[in-house]
Order: sequence, then C-alpha cells, then structure tokens
Amino acid sequence: MSLTTTGKPRLSMAQIINMSVGFFGIQFAFGLQNSNTSRIFQTLGAEIEKIPILWIAAPVTGLTLQPIMGHMSDKTWVGKLGRRRPYFMIGAIFAALALLVFPNVHALWLAVIMLWVLDASINISMEPFRAFVGDMLPDEQRTTGFAMQSFFIGVGAVISSALPYILTAAGVSNDAAQGIIPDSVRISYYIGAVVYILAVSYTVVTTQEYSKEQLIAFGSLKEEEANEIIIKTPLKSFFSSGWMWFLVGAALTAGLYFHNIDNEKPLEKELYVITGILTLFGLMKLLAGWFYKNGSKNGLVEIVDDLNFLPSTMRKLAWVQFFTWFALFAMWIYSTPALAQHIYNTTDTSSPHFNNIGLCVGLLFAAYNGFAAILALALPALAKKFTRPGTHLIALIIGGLGLISYFFFTNENLLLISMAGIGLAWSSILSMPYAMLTQALPAHKMGVYMGIFNFFIVIPQILAATILGVLTRLFFGGNAIYAILLGGISMIIAAFLNLRIKEKHL
Repeated sequence: MSLTTTGKPRLSMAQIINMSVGFFGIQFAFGLQNSNTSRIFQTLGAEIEKIPILWIAAPVTGLTLQPIMGHMSDKTWVGKLGRRRPYFMIGAIFAALALLVFPNVHALWLAVIMLWVLDASINISMEPFRAFVGDMLPDEQRTTGFAMQSFFIGVGAVISSALPYILTAAGVSNDAAQGIIPDSVRISYYIGAVVYILAVSYTVVTTQEYSKEQLIAFGSLKEEEANEIIIKTPLKSFFSSGWMWFLVGAALTAGLYFHNIDNEKPLEKELYVITGILTLFGLMKLLAGWFYKNGSKNGLVEIVDDLNFLPSTMRKLAWVQFFTWFALFAMWIYSTPALAQHIYNTTDTSSPHFNNIGLCVGLLFAAYNGFAAILALALPALAKKFTRPGTHLIALIIGGLGLISYFFFTNENLLLISMAGIGLAWSSILSMPYAMLTQALPAHKMGVYMGIFNFFIVIPQILAATILGVLTRLFFGGNAIYAILLGGISMIIAAFLNLRIKEKHL
C-alpha cells in the first residue's frame, strides 16, 4: 500500500472489490422488494389505488433511520469489529429474517408490517456502507470505490429482479391459490436472505476497518472531534426554527384536512405525508432545544445541529439530488402506463398490449441496471478527464435525453437506446454525488451527513408521487407520457446544477 496526499494508504483493486461486495447483498434485497412488493400486496387483497400509500414505508424509513444509523455508526468503535461493520451485520441478520417471513404472510396488514421491517433492516446496513468508503479510501480513490458499489448494485438489481422469472423458466410454479404468494416469489426471497448474509459477511471478514487511533494518525480525524461533542447552534435558534416548521406543517395539514372534507375532488392523501414531515421536523427541533436547554447533548441535539451547518458542497448537491430523484421516480411509477398509452393507445390493464408492455418495462429496467453495472467501470477514467461534477453533468444530460426519447420511440426495441442513456445516468447517480460529498465532509460526521443526504433523495420521491398525479390529471389530459417528459427535463436541470460545484481534476 502506498501513502497518499491525505495520509491514508491507497488500497488495491482487490481490496476495493472486497469492501464493495456487501452492497450486492443489500441491492439484492432491495431488488426483490421493489419488484415483488406490489404483487404481494395485490395478492393479499390490496386495491390498486391503495398501493402507493402502502409503500410509504420505504421513503419514511429512509428519511428517519438513515441519519440515526449514520450518527450512531460515527460514534461506534467495537474493538476489532470496527465502526461500520457492526451495522452491516445487524442489518443483514434482520433483513434476512424479514426475507424469510415476508412471502409467507397471509394477511395484508402483516405484509405491510414486514415491508417496514425489511426496509428498516436494509437501511441499518446501507448508510454505514456509504460512509465506509469515505472512511477507508483517500479522496483520489473514492470515485473508484463508489463506482465499484454502483457495479455491484447494478448486478444485484438485474439478478434479483429477474429471479422469479428465472425460477419460473426452471420449472418452479408461478401460480398459486387466491391469497397465496407463488413459489417463484417465495423461493426468490429465501435465496435473497442467503445472498444478503453471505455478501455482507464476505465484506466484514475480508475488510479490516481503521481504528480511531489510525484515523487520527492519518490526519483524517482530530482527537478533539472524536472525543468531544461541540454544538454550534444557539439555543434560541432551536426554538425559533422549530416553532416555524411546526406551525407551517400544522397549518398545511389542517388546511388539507378541511379542503378534503366532503370535497368531490380531494387532493391526494400522500400530501399528508409531506405536511406531517414538516410538522414532525418542527417537533424534532423543539425537542432538541428542550434537551439542549436542560444540559443534554444527545444524538437528537447533534443531528439537528448538523442539519443547521451543512457543508457548502452538500447544499449544492442537495439541489442536484432533488431534481435527479424527481425524474427517477417519474420513470419508475409511470413507465408502464405511459408506454402502454403512447405506443398502443390503451389504459385497459386487462388488455394483452398493456400486460406485454408491463413485461417489456421489467426487462427494460433490468437492462438499464445492466448498462449501469458495465458503465460504472468507466466512471473513474471519465472523472479523471472531466472532473466528478463534469462527469455527473454529462451523465445526467444523457439520462435526461433517454427519458425524453420515450416520446419519440414508438417501438419497444428502440427503447433499449433510452435504457443505455438512463443506465449511464444511474451508474453516475449511485457514485458521483457520494464521491463529491465525502471529499467535503468531516471524518467524524461522515455517517450522519450521509444519512442526512438521503433527505434529498426521499423528499423529491414523496413530492413526485403526489404532484405528478395532479399534473397528469389536470394539465396533461391523463397522458402519462408527459410526466416522463417532465422527468427528463428535471434530470437535465439537475445536470446543469453541477456547474455550481467546483472541483479540481483528480
């Protein structure tokens, strides 16, 4: 190992691969969850219009758990096991148990609970894994580290998404009695449980974390930062800001409630999630202020204080993330109805054309993840040539054009071209923002800021789930292809926002 300008040793490619394998297990579980949860809900009797609200577990757990897990992992030093690896294993164990139980439930309410448990368990592993790259690699190798994570994410997504199809082709039954989950799905989840444990265990066994003393010796961590809690927010700011957010959230919640009473055209119920988040955010600040006033500097006080002092690069990246993930969510929720309507002029979910498009979209989504896995390997070289913000700008423009091309390609086969562009964007989305972010973060708060960064992924998804429905109904004449177009424009806006981020060539 050779020393770098930051004092941290350079790791070999084999070591970078070893520390990234665990993300294959994480994405394998996510892929199974994303591909099959709606199917499980419908099998157990969920009405199709209720599915979005049943899915609310995913963004809410990410919004709440990731900053908490990041903060806790920043503070954890468990002997030889290290700082982040305990969370990898705890998350893997609970996620594996959830994967074993989930496909065997016989009631919708139990399935909803299992989604919460599974998503929460995955989140316990995931954010410490992002911080792990920042801990272990010098800045000049972080692009490679996150690109390798993108590779394993892409491979995990392709295999897990296609697994029920592969098992069915191998002779496993894809049919079941009403209210029973098919064997193809159940066995996929069992395989997922084993893969998750094995992949995470491989990283835990093959990668030795740096100790606190080593990080201090490298100059990555200052001794006073590691041992002392410093709160920079004035006491009165906790309360003034808290009351402002609480009152705004409460007023919007009350206004939404009274608007929807006996209204023939009520606004989407998911809006309550947004107003509720604003209200709870205010309460969180008020509670942190109360603790701080009474002499406590607990985790809640620290997290709220960290929110008030986001690094400049993180603030700029937040806007990039917002427009990026708004675009992605538009693609995820509207690709099937948009293409069925645009190519075959049908909205009949029982028609052969609609169901053929449904199968086609599944294969297209597997394709963009496959493209992402391959193209991720080229990202370090591109970042050296164009810088990380420049590379991300190029990738997002190409991805945005890929989404816009939905409108012009009326042949399913041509949509593979769209997926190649989206795949490049996806590989960059999973790596470049984190590589740029870790360069700007203090080592003693790497985990918590990674968790807070997830806010700018989750909030635009919740917003897209509510606003896009309104826009499609009121302004797009019910034609979902325009929601995809809007997503493409949003991704291109995100691309040009990278111009605000200044970074030297690696």
